Order: sequence, then structure tokens, then C-alpha cells
Amino acid sequence: MTTLEEFLAEARRRGASDLHISAGAVPYVRVEGEIARLPREEIDTQEADALGAACAKRGGVAPGSDVDFCFETGDLGRFRVNLHRHARGAALAIKCIPVAVQPLAELGLPESLNEATWFRTGMVLATGPAGCGKTCTLAALLQQVNRSRKEHIVTIEDPIEFVFPSEGCNVTQRQVGPHTRSFSRALRAALREDPNVILVSELRDVETIRTAVVAAETGHLVLGTLHTRDAASTVSRLIDVFPPAEQEQIRTMIAASLRTVISQRLLPRLGGGRRVPAYEILQVTPAVAHVIRDGRTHQIASQLQTGRRQGMIDLDARLQEMVAEGLIDRATAARHAKNRKRFEDAG
Repeated sequence: MTTLEEFLAEARRRGASDLHISAGAVPYVRVEGEIARLPREEIDTQEADALGAACAKRGGVAPGSDVDFCFETGDLGRFRVNLHRHARGAALAIKCIPVAVQPLAELGLPESLNEATWFRTGMVLATGPAGCGKTCTLAALLQQVNRSRKEHIVTIEDPIEFVFPSEGCNVTQRQVGPHTRSFSRALRAALREDPNVILVSELRDVETIRTAVVAAETGHLVLGTLHTRDAASTVSRLIDVFPPAEQEQIRTMIAASLRTVISQRLLPRLGGGRRVPAYEILQVTPAVAHVIRDGRTHQIASQLQTGRRQGMIDLDARLQEMVAEGLIDRATAARHAKNRKRFEDAG
């Protein structure tokens, strides 16, 4: 029987982002966004249960269904695990967390984004679909804060992925489950823990968003993620999650506290190899804040198109640059563009 360590080592060797182990199926890895079978037989129910128990033991949790946790093993690094059950038995979805925090340049993002770490107050968000690199982007920004400032960082995560040794800053990392009941509860408590910077790994619900906005308004820098497709939809989501009676006040608060939105996705590189990030960057200038405050979020697109000198870039403009640089093909750009005709007509 293949051991858990052997599976993890094989996933690392192949440069996989994820490893899938499931009773009644062969194991799979995800490499550069695509699923590939590992060359071995189906895993039976007994083996899947044993691998699930081995994972749970390393994570210090009880085996069960729908359990999320992280663990670290030897030279193989850290792994995030979702242990669940399905029709054939136990299954594991294991994410291979990068061994080290990569700086923005290594992630393929502009180093100018490090300027977002200069803010002393406000909210900086990384957005995009699952698996687009949001966590790595926030980790790069947080590491920059950790190394360049002398402050207190509090993170609220589910689960803790990257571990940050305290460097210039004192870093306190809390995990939903073993350390706190929920994101919103931990975020409210964080305001009494003398933080300067608060990272919330996911702004999931209205109470978490409400508290994050209040924290950003009351002298803290808040970093967080949202599952939204672009900058304009991010602003809309922050507002629309609230009841209609509260939205006017929330628009004013977000206009005052939002600083930067980084919307990203990972695209297949032309010719193969490591995927490349396409991104949209919104800087909340006084003009953008005015648009948000007045409820004209549909005009954010035009602000992106004319705000290059303020560090902004529209997703379609970045896709056009990537095609010109030979990073992606025109068909890939069209699939991910907000305006597909821009690429289809040019082809």
C-alpha cells in the first residue's frame, strides 16, 4: 500500500497544486490547472480510510466528514486537507501549499502592488475564483508588511496555510475552529487585541464584512479575499450583501475605507509551463470613491480604463498586453475577457 508520505512526495515532484485521493478511484493530481491520473490502481475503501486517518492524525483532528485542516510533514512542507465522504467511501482533497512565501514578482504580479502595504488604514482585497492565487497574493503582501514595519499583525484563517515567523512585526495567527468560533467573532475580538494589520482569509458573510469595514475605518489595515470576478463586482458585492436600508451608509463607509482591489485569475501559458496571472487593479482614488459613494459602480470600468497613471489596469487591457507579449493566445484571452468581441473581432 502506498503511504501518505509517498503520495505527498509524488505530488510535490510533479509540481501539483492539489492531490485527490478517493475510495473506488485512482488518485489524481492537478498540475497547472488540469487533472491528471497517477499511474496506480484504484484505491479501495480500506486504503482510503487508512489514508484519511493518517491525514487526520497529522492534523490533530478526529476523522470525520467535511473536516478542514492543515498539517506539516518533514521536508515536504505544509498541506491543506478537506476530508470528506462520498458514495464509495472516504476521500481527501489535499492542497499543496507552496514551501515558501513568494514575492509578487515571482508570482507574476507587478511589484508596484507592494505600495498597498504602505497604507496604515483601510481595506486591501484580493479577489477571483477558487484556485486563482488569492492566498499567495495576500501572503506576499503580508510578508512585505512583516519585514518592513514594526507593528502587530493578527490573521484569521480557515485553516492556517502559510506560517509567518515574527520578523519586524509581532504576528498572531488564529484559526477558525480550534482558536475561535467564526470569522466575525474573531474579527470583533481582534479589535481588542491591539492590532495594526488584520488579515481575514475570506470575507464570507455580512457580519464579517461589516466588522472588516469598521476595522478599516477605525485605524487598521485590513487584508482579505472575496470570490468575485472583477473590481466592479467586488464593490457591488460589498454593498449588496447588506439590507437595502443600510446600503447608503455602507457605500459611504466603503468609499472612505477601500484602498485597493486586486482581481486575478491564472491562465494557461502559451506553449505550456507554469500558468500566468491575468489581473485587474483598482486604486480607490478620490474620483473612484465619489463613484462608489454615489452608487454609480457601473462607472468603475471607465475609471479603470483611464486610471493607468494612478496604478490601475483593466482586465481586458492586461489580457491584450499578455497576448502581445506572447504569454497567452487570443482564444484564451477571449474566454476570460469581460468584452470577448475585443479579441474575437481582432482575430
